[in-house]
Amino acid sequence: MKRKLPKEIKCVIFDMDGVIIDSEEIHKKAYYETFVSLSLEVSDALYKSFTGSSTINAFQRLVAHFNLDENPEELVLDKRKRYINFFENDPNLHLVRNVEEIIKYFYEKGIILILASSSAMVNINRVFNRFDLNQYFSAKISGADLKESKPHPEIFNKAAILANIPKENCIVIEDSDNGIKAANDANIFVFGYANKLSEKQTLENADAVIADFLELKKFV
Repeated sequence: MKRKLPKEIKCVIFDMDGVIIDSEEIHKKAYYETFVSLSLEVSDALYKSFTGSSTINAFQRLVAHFNLDENPEELVLDKRKRYINFFENDPNLHLVRNVEEIIKYFYEKGIILILASSSAMVNINRVFNRFDLNQYFSAKISGADLKESKPHPEIFNKAAILANIPKENCIVIEDSDNGIKAANDANIFVFGYANKLSEKQTLENADAVIADFLELKKFV
């Protein structure tokens, strides 16, 4: 059942990869370089199932799926090195279209902004420092630091607590089905952002779907 949009929006909780920054492609390159180094053939369906999950959760599942001897934590570090290489050497890496404008729009209206990403905090800080976003956000949460990964609702429950705003006055913006399920289970209204670069996500359980961030101005 779809939730109704809050009558008054006081907090916006953003995912990062695929919502704030178009980094899904370099994450995919880093993952698949790691898979090749392990001589693994990972299907599109299996890779798609990782979207929105933390990297440690993805590699834990990969190790179990292929019955590998490798330590998932070491695989995370290997993948992270590859990601950093792409991040630092790709001059075309950019913010999602119009997301900076909507972030500033919310901020100027006094709405609390929280970042709730499955990425490691080192990657979150790398993005926020490169694009000068720290000034707008009250808090940043890394799913890698939590007990549970999306689609578990822990990250969004924590975001609402950190914002000190009732859930009925919060909204989430997500581009992955795992993230949308986490927001659903946290009982927070969620906009699905239809990013064409995100890995075949249906967004079918989002409370509403947008294709451009400027669409949000009519709601807030």
